[in-house]
Amino acid sequence: MIALGVDVGGTFTDLILADLAKGAVTIHKVPSTPANPAEGVIAGIQGICEIAGIVPEAITAVFHGTTVGTNAMLVHDGAITSMITNKGFRDVLHIGRHQRPQHYSIMQDLPWQNRPLIHRRFRKTVEGRLDAQGAELVPLDEEAVAQAARELGEAGVEAVLIGFLFSYVNPAHERRAAEIVREILPDVFVTTSADVSPQFREFERFTTAAMSAFIGPKVRRYISNLSGELAKLGITGELRVMTSSGGLATPEMIAERPASTLLSGLVAGVRGGEWVGQHAGIDKLVTLDIGGTSADIGIIRDGRLTESDARSAQIAGFPVMLPMIDIHTIGAGGGSIAYLDQGKAFRVGPQSAGAVPGPAAYRRGGTVPTVTDANVVLGRLVPERFLGGRMSLDAEASARVIGELAEKLGRTPEETAEGVLTVLNSNMANAIRSRTVQKGIDPREFTLSGFGGGGPLQAAETAAMLGMTSVLIPPHPGITSAVGLLTADLEYHALRTAFAVKGELEISRLQALYDDMEAELGAIFERDKVPADRVRMLRQADLRYVGQGYELKIDVPDGPLSEESLETVWRAFHDRHRAEYGHAFESSPIEIVTVKVRGLGLVDKLSEPPVYAVSGEPTQVGSGRCVFRVDGNLQAFETPHIERTTLPVDVKYSGPAILLQTDTTTVVPPGWIYWADRYGNVRMTRDN
Repeated sequence: MIALGVDVGGTFTDLILADLAKGAVTIHKVPSTPANPAEGVIAGIQGICEIAGIVPEAITAVFHGTTVGTNAMLVHDGAITSMITNKGFRDVLHIGRHQRPQHYSIMQDLPWQNRPLIHRRFRKTVEGRLDAQGAELVPLDEEAVAQAARELGEAGVEAVLIGFLFSYVNPAHERRAAEIVREILPDVFVTTSADVSPQFREFERFTTAAMSAFIGPKVRRYISNLSGELAKLGITGELRVMTSSGGLATPEMIAERPASTLLSGLVAGVRGGEWVGQHAGIDKLVTLDIGGTSADIGIIRDGRLTESDARSAQIAGFPVMLPMIDIHTIGAGGGSIAYLDQGKAFRVGPQSAGAVPGPAAYRRGGTVPTVTDANVVLGRLVPERFLGGRMSLDAEASARVIGELAEKLGRTPEETAEGVLTVLNSNMANAIRSRTVQKGIDPREFTLSGFGGGGPLQAAETAAMLGMTSVLIPPHPGITSAVGLLTADLEYHALRTAFAVKGELEISRLQALYDDMEAELGAIFERDKVPADRVRMLRQADLRYVGQGYELKIDVPDGPLSEESLETVWRAFHDRHRAEYGHAFESSPIEIVTVKVRGLGLVDKLSEPPVYAVSGEPTQVGSGRCVFRVDGNLQAFETPHIERTTLPVDVKYSGPAILLQTDTTTVVPPGWIYWADRYGNVRMTRDN
């Protein structure tokens, strides 16, 4: 089986081609094409097939991570979206909740009010009402639904959300309304809140479903176009798309639930970091994936990806109630622009030069100073060896734009360039603190894994700011997200709202809910032609103490439920609560709010990294002047340029050094020791 992983980033599209039988791996990078991401994907596939010496028809499976949905939310460029809801609840999406994201700010940004996904003129209300148990109080006014659909069609909407109260208990009204709208508006994207997120909390449920509708047409078109272009290349193998939960889904499932791709490209990187760390024997890992526009931070504890909870899951400021890996993104990347703001403060990002025109060094017309230009000025990027020599950087252009900024600051170009990197690294260190220190986690106990095009350039200095002493750089850091795509399985989720309190719950009812969800997911896997012996069902539940506002996710044993098996759930909840908040209430009643099943369809994938067996002396291809800050002062070092793939296994060297490879450059500052391990990872520790 020949599997292809394709991750589309803001600046580059990364590809990895793996012959799973032979363990042979080929990597490739091409510039992204933001106007039509599929163009960059197809160009990359043609290029990597040429490098590997195969025809596209030989590819048996394509695993893809996309940022189409993410970018649509971040830049607020989605479909003209509308909503049909209960009479009297037209403004739920606008009002939100009494909690404010920033409790004491009177100038804070409330995205659901300042840039609504669905404008009020596109929100229609109809008669029809269910009670909290799902019983019908007022029949659905089907003619009013039809009239609303006709009015929305005349207004030119591209997507319709059906969102009614208590549909998480009984979706009958939503489903009937959706049928009516689809009959009247067959070319419009239609979804329901129960199909997207059948959970209580109407504001979050409606907002999550609104996001699905907002990005749905664009995601559906993109996946359809990509499938067509793959077919033109002769690729008949299966297309699988990474979802926000770290699993894969079929194009059919993505078309039904486009919101599941909101973190698609971002999650692939953390997934790749988890896989690399697992084989390196590291179960506490902070992943730092730096691309051209952003830096994505993930936490791996006890060898497992950390999942978002209902309190903190959000995209572009909008709350999300979907299974998601906990990823924190900031505007910090190789294309991040350095500038003086209106108050003359020195800033780096979040604005980015992107792929076009990109940094000045890229020779595409860039005229502003960026992080990449700063690295060129400091000698940390070797212009003639960028992308393995396939692209040459313009050092003079970098010097010019950094020099212009230096004049404004009254500093030397080198001081300015080093200041750009210090601000960038500080921004990332502060972001990591928000996911670790502020949650009671000591980052000094973790290893920092830097990847993406920019991660290996900044990892060591960022780690030093956090007091971390261990850094891991994967074998192919620039395409780690693409690697992550080849380590995942098909993954689908089902959930039901339970509201069952310990001591009062009916075990038979809980068992029926789990059985129903497992049957639902089993039917989907059967549709996807996954053999029954390759399907795994993992049970979970969201629990809280009665009266609490939010829940914690706990694993539930499989098989028939009993008092004994539930006792393990109660104990696990107390332990998790104590770990999360520092205390537990052993005598307080516990409530199961939501029951969940995570279904896995096992697919052929990368099982283990190739063993790296290199000995002898590393190949030095040159040296150059590199500037680092040591003991508070800038110092220049004549620094060796070393081919990373020639580093011998377990032989330690002292920095500084610049390690060159096709997909990125690794910077080893003074005071760090580095070596290659048996899987080709570069390991670094601080020389104390």
